[in-house]
Amino acid sequence: MQPDLRAAIVQDAASGRVLMLAWMDDDALRLTRETGEAHFFSRSRKRLWRKGETSGNTLAVEELREDCDGDAILVRVRPAGPACHTGAVSCFAPWLWRTVAERAATRPAGSYVASLLEAGVEAAARKVGEEALEVALAAVGEDDERLVSEIADLWFHTYVLLAARGLDPAAVEDELRRRSG
Repeated sequence: MQPDLRAAIVQDAASGRVLMLAWMDDDALRLTRETGEAHFFSRSRKRLWRKGETSGNTLAVEELREDCDGDAILVRVRPAGPACHTGAVSCFAPWLWRTVAERAATRPAGSYVASLLEAGVEAAARKVGEEALEVALAAVGEDDERLVSEIADLWFHTYVLLAARGLDPAAVEDELRRRSG
């Protein structure tokens, strides 16, 4: 029998970014309070687990806050590494980034992302440069469909470049947020 579970919304205490959604039963909540590290209940494995027990990407808990009717918990944390199993900082990262991060982590045979990463940062940077030029040319001489297609290529290759440098797009978001005040 599955225990009573409450949604646990995990938020980075420093940035405010939502990292993941997990589930807590009373034991997970107790262990989290006792250890200061996030513990959850896995519905698929039907057992308690400590975030990072296999990946090392733990969550140090800063604050636990229940919602008004007690069926959800806000877990404010200091993450030690990415929260998402794909390697993305957040499970709510864009689909494209989750895909690039997962391919960067697993390097599957036949993957274009893996081959570009194997070629190194310089190769990824060259592709970004090529795609940026194609975007500029499409903007002044092509139709909207072509411009959108070229921007898609640019965004994709920019994500690959970030992965090649070991960065997450969240760092770019943080910088833009900082600039906006």
